[in-house]
Amino acid sequence: MPTTEPTGTEFEPYRLKIEQISDLIAGHAAEAEENRYLNSEVAQAMARAGLYRVAAPRSIGGGEVHPSTQIRVIEAVSEIDGAAGWNLMIGIEVMGILASVYPPALVQRLYADPELIISGALNPLGSATRADGGYLVSGQWPFASGIHNAHYFWGQCIVREEGKPAQDDQGVVLIEALFSQEKFEIVDTWDVAGLRGSGSHDVKVNNLFVPEELVSQVSRHPGHEQGTLYRLPLFSRLAYNKVGVATGIARSAIASFKTLATTKTPRGTFNKLRERTDAQLAIAEAELRLGQARAYVMEATDELWTTVDQRRKPELEQRVKVHLACAGAVADAVSVVSGLYTAAGASANFHSSPLEKHMRDVRVVPQHIMVSSQFTQAAGRVLLGLDSSTFLF
Repeated sequence: MPTTEPTGTEFEPYRLKIEQISDLIAGHAAEAEENRYLNSEVAQAMARAGLYRVAAPRSIGGGEVHPSTQIRVIEAVSEIDGAAGWNLMIGIEVMGILASVYPPALVQRLYADPELIISGALNPLGSATRADGGYLVSGQWPFASGIHNAHYFWGQCIVREEGKPAQDDQGVVLIEALFSQEKFEIVDTWDVAGLRGSGSHDVKVNNLFVPEELVSQVSRHPGHEQGTLYRLPLFSRLAYNKVGVATGIARSAIASFKTLATTKTPRGTFNKLRERTDAQLAIAEAELRLGQARAYVMEATDELWTTVDQRRKPELEQRVKVHLACAGAVADAVSVVSGLYTAAGASANFHSSPLEKHMRDVRVVPQHIMVSSQFTQAAGRVLLGLDSSTFLF
């Protein structure tokens, strides 16, 4: 069971559910690493525990919880296995957003299955042309995390007319198409070092008819749900949950280092690793840095939540601070794991060392565009009263 036990009554039921399946998740982590996708029993157990639905509307039995609770749920699972946490994070985002934008009757029908899992990609790499009663969709979407266990895939597309992108007064017209597992092909592309078990392979369809009822437009129609969660800026929602994966992996690295420090006697010495000054500094700095990073994320997201909850429009600077907090926390998590990896010595380089896997896994998180450091300068521009020159804020 992970050591992370944040306070908060909203999180507690989820903590107990994660505790009940923690051995199952841990027991299949090596298998996921080998197969390059999550074991189906693990995915189904997380689904039955309601973990994928923490951001789904209460109107369909979802949690509709505060961002801090979402982060803590993902963090607790990621502390057991980073790949499982990443799959959960993607599922939480997709199933939360999708359930708020599709018609309630359709959502009720889909979500009646307690083991429902939906993967998705809100990047417009598909092409859609109008057909009678719907669209013909073709495309290949990379990084479809959890796709082997998904019953549906939700992919964003550019609408095309006469071979060119269709446009309206808001720009290029985008849609999202939802289609079931028997209608898409999984392309084996996820041959990687970090988060191998996340199964982030490609999804491909060719000239697939998608009926109108399975089409959404997130950019044009934010949805029918009016709760605070669904009125948060979309790009903020797609940033803060990445933090839970990184901090969960970092917390696991801290626990692994503590175990190593109490058992390892470094070569050429008579004392345990924990007696060395560099080991003591490494663990202290890890706790401090991770705690500071995590606290800023909770503060920034809570401020954004409060503003939206009071029916006020978030200021641009608030959205910028959420991005800075999230990107910074992920970068700090990488630094935490790296510092512990270095202090552990040569032991950490072996595949048998948990720190070796932690180091590979945590480095993947900041590669996601929503928590990438590439937008730090743009955030600085906003804080100095300039235009951001980016789509994020």
